[in-house]
Amino acid sequence: MLHIALCDDHPTFREGLKRILLQSPDIRVDVEAGRGADLLQQIEGKPIDVIILDIALPDMNGLDVLKRLQSSGRSAAVLMLSMLSEEQYATRALKAGASGYLQKESVPSEILTAIRRIAGGGKYITTSLAERLADELAGNQDAPPHELLSDREYQVLCLLASGKSVKEIAFELSLKAPTVATYRARVMSKLSLTSTVDLVRYALKHRLID
Repeated sequence: MLHIALCDDHPTFREGLKRILLQSPDIRVDVEAGRGADLLQQIEGKPIDVIILDIALPDMNGLDVLKRLQSSGRSAAVLMLSMLSEEQYATRALKAGASGYLQKESVPSEILTAIRRIAGGGKYITTSLAERLADELAGNQDAPPHELLSDREYQVLCLLASGKSVKEIAFELSLKAPTVATYRARVMSKLSLTSTVDLVRYALKHRLID
């Protein structure tokens, strides 16, 4: 029996995914959470095999939750299941310790396959992402500047590009506005950008926003 924990802030999606999972007799959903902090609290003391984790959570970024899971020494495999494209967060999620990454539009059979594979100690990524990672390892593809940003800088980049103000980002990331402004300045400098318009164009070019 595989014991699963779900963390997604959309109750309708969470319920739909739960119904799909429970159609398999070897899967049991033990934990459901809509916030990262709730997930971390609810899994304490539970023998969870796989955690299905969204990136865009209301209280913290899924990557931050993933890092806390890694630092706590939990053995559960983590499948990132997000609306965000592979170009946006997949590589960062895998580097942070995720065992797999899929978009929410993936068909149920692929999600089930991913769960069983990572529960057995394997990794699960799509063919397109595997090819991209192979190119990077072979040195056939230069890493774009945004991949050299820290996770926090990258979060600020994506939020700025999506139209969020410094104040809104500060609230979403539980930071002070001056701190976000500092991250913004670092992003602009590292990407050699001079304006918010340039930042949005960069994000669109590299498919960091839809």
